[in-house]
Amino acid sequence: MDLLQNYGDPDPDISPESSPPRVIPSKSSAPKVDDTLLALTVANAHRSASKPIDPTQHAVTFNPKYDQLWTPIYGPSHPYAKDGIAQGMRNHKLGFVENASIEPFVFDEQYNTFHKYGYAADPSASAGYNYVGDFDTLQKNDGISVYNIPQSEQKKRKIEKKKQKEMEMDEDENEEVDTVEVENPASDTWLMRNRKSPWAGKKEGLQTELTEEQKKYAEEYAKKKGEERGGEKGEIVADKTTFHGKEERDYQGRSWISPPKDAKATNDHCYIPKRLVHTWSGHTKGVAAIRFFPKHGHLILSAGMDTKVKIWDVFNTGKCMRTYMGHSKAVRDICFSNDGTKFLSAGYDKNIKYWDTETGQVISTFSTGKVPYVVKLNPDEDKQNILLAGMSDKKIVQWDMNTGQITQEYDQHLGAVNTITFVDNNRRFVTSSDDKSLRVWEFGIPVVIKYISEPHMHSMPSISLHPNANWLAAQSMDNQILIYSTREKFQLNKKKRFAGHVVAGYACQVNFSPDGRFVMSGDGEGKCWFWDWKTCKVFRTLKCHEGVCIGAEWHPLEQSKVATCGWDGLIKYW
Repeated sequence: MDLLQNYGDPDPDISPESSPPRVIPSKSSAPKVDDTLLALTVANAHRSASKPIDPTQHAVTFNPKYDQLWTPIYGPSHPYAKDGIAQGMRNHKLGFVENASIEPFVFDEQYNTFHKYGYAADPSASAGYNYVGDFDTLQKNDGISVYNIPQSEQKKRKIEKKKQKEMEMDEDENEEVDTVEVENPASDTWLMRNRKSPWAGKKEGLQTELTEEQKKYAEEYAKKKGEERGGEKGEIVADKTTFHGKEERDYQGRSWISPPKDAKATNDHCYIPKRLVHTWSGHTKGVAAIRFFPKHGHLILSAGMDTKVKIWDVFNTGKCMRTYMGHSKAVRDICFSNDGTKFLSAGYDKNIKYWDTETGQVISTFSTGKVPYVVKLNPDEDKQNILLAGMSDKKIVQWDMNTGQITQEYDQHLGAVNTITFVDNNRRFVTSSDDKSLRVWEFGIPVVIKYISEPHMHSMPSISLHPNANWLAAQSMDNQILIYSTREKFQLNKKKRFAGHVVAGYACQVNFSPDGRFVMSGDGEGKCWFWDWKTCKVFRTLKCHEGVCIGAEWHPLEQSKVATCGWDGLIKYW
């Protein structure tokens, strides 16, 4: 109670400050923790937010920000990049290069302008043209760049430069020059005085007189070149001819080539031949082509691979009438003139010869130094002096035989030219080539008016015109005969296609019967095939030759007679 009383009325003399304080020790149920490590971890987290991630560590214990992922690593400790740019940032061996949307031309223009005038457009300007550099020059030049100097200005500058040069030269001449300097090659004066154009020395060394040795060499070289040219132009062979008939003129004075009076002139209806009538043998090698005498067919001309051209009698004796020897290599093609009194022959000796059929004389020889693959005379009566030849160098060459001059060259094909066929009243002609295309030309104009080339097309080494002149039959190398219209569009007639024969690799001739009812062609197995024009069905095949049957011609007058030639050297009449 005393104690309570003491509490109840405190003594005024004793102050609470004077009493000693009592500290009660605090107790905690949690275990004791060393929080220095925690403080360090928090500080590290703050620091690592700005520190780049170490590329060698495998795990990241916190969520890094984008900036932190791309922060460059400074210092020599970085294992991959010496300049501190993270591997992912690099797009160039020297670091990171930003793309700038500026064209190379624009950059060059500004770069050169800056180097010349001291100002350039500011690439960082977002809109309009801001300039950097020398603003006084910019105003003076009106902001022009090195690439857009007006022409008048350029002219002025040229004239000024020229004048300046002339003045300098005059000054140099007027100056009294120290003679020692002029004679000293090390001095600038000597260099200025003895300055020459880079070509000046060339003229000095020119010899006017050739030595004996040089003359001799020049002569030999010229001779050799001449021989080569001769070889290029076509080999020169002495032209010979032999007449094998009884007499060149009969008792009435008529020539041996004149047609018989009793030859039937019309051919109403053609029939397919069935049996062999006659065989002409005289060529020692294969026969490349045959042609009947125009309009009458009483003689047949043949081109042999034995370099000879022969003409044979059809109606009477059936013998060889004349041999024409003027080529040194195989004869490739032959072509009669309209009246048959003259003909052309083209050989692998690069020569085209124009012969007189009756006498066997060579009227003229043409050559370009390339092999002619096909020769044709213009069928117009008034243009019988115009010769067209398809050459191995992709050209079609046109000669005027009266003057012997080349008057035109049709040069568009991409391969050797194989055929020339006149269409549309001889105003145009169609050519085929090894480039697997057909081209149509206006006669006399070397521009293609129609070009036919399809991915499925093959080379067409033989083309023939239908008697009604509306269609062309083209022997295609994929064993078929294709029909093209000769009208404006030269379209392929897809309904007419003649097949069954094997001609791949051979230029077998395709032909029509004179009434247009039948199509015929030789083939690579020695057969002659006949098709019906309307139905396109095979009508008949004849086994004609051993080896290739290369040519087939229908007689112009007799309804059912056909001549074929082959590489066995025979010409057969069916």
